[in-house]
Amino acid sequence: MSLLEDLKWRYATKKMNGTKVPQDKLDYILEAARLAPSSSGLQPYKVIVISDKALLEKIKGISWNQSQVTDCSHLLVFAAWDGYTDERVSKVFNYTMDERGLPHSTMDDYKNNLLGMYSQLSPEWHAHHASKQSYIAFGLAIAAAAEQKVDATPIEGFIPEKLDKLLKLEGSGYKSTLLLPIGYREEENDWLVNMKKIRTPKEDFVTEMTLADAADFDEAPMEGSLGDPT
Repeated sequence: MSLLEDLKWRYATKKMNGTKVPQDKLDYILEAARLAPSSSGLQPYKVIVISDKALLEKIKGISWNQSQVTDCSHLLVFAAWDGYTDERVSKVFNYTMDERGLPHSTMDDYKNNLLGMYSQLSPEWHAHHASKQSYIAFGLAIAAAAEQKVDATPIEGFIPEKLDKLLKLEGSGYKSTLLLPIGYREEENDWLVNMKKIRTPKEDFVTEMTLADAADFDEAPMEGSLGDPT
């Protein structure tokens, strides 16, 4: 039950005090993000770690001047692929096969089915899907920070195009998706620190359903399958 207690402890810290997060705790948070699940195991995202104060000042200026960006110990910038390509997907699959000691062709059927499906979808869908995958890693990083009693503030309030230019992500195949300042709360200047944590009541949040509760659905099952990714 300790994870639930840690999640009750955490909140979106509004004011941080600049104290450094120890390297072992930072590494733990990053490892939790790295171990996060992702669609087909592609991990179409990465994390950029920034502690340089001059760079953080520039990022603050395109993040609606949120003080956590400069008062944090480290800023984690999550960036996701701008699309799924044969080269990117094959690189992940080939690495997986190498690590498992298997021929690269082992998962060709699955990979080709995946690429065939993605090829029919728009560039906007690709970028959006990859971005959603980064949110999974982002969530686990927040939970890991709470476990380490490190404060973290989820931030979507920034201008991605300007951040991409600043961090030289343009043309790299990645787009910034989320910011996560981590550090320690400055309790005397944080208006939220002692406020009661409010979440949707469980009876409104969780709905249990059976077939009898579902709508009539006569659509034929989908044909084909992506197969077993092994």
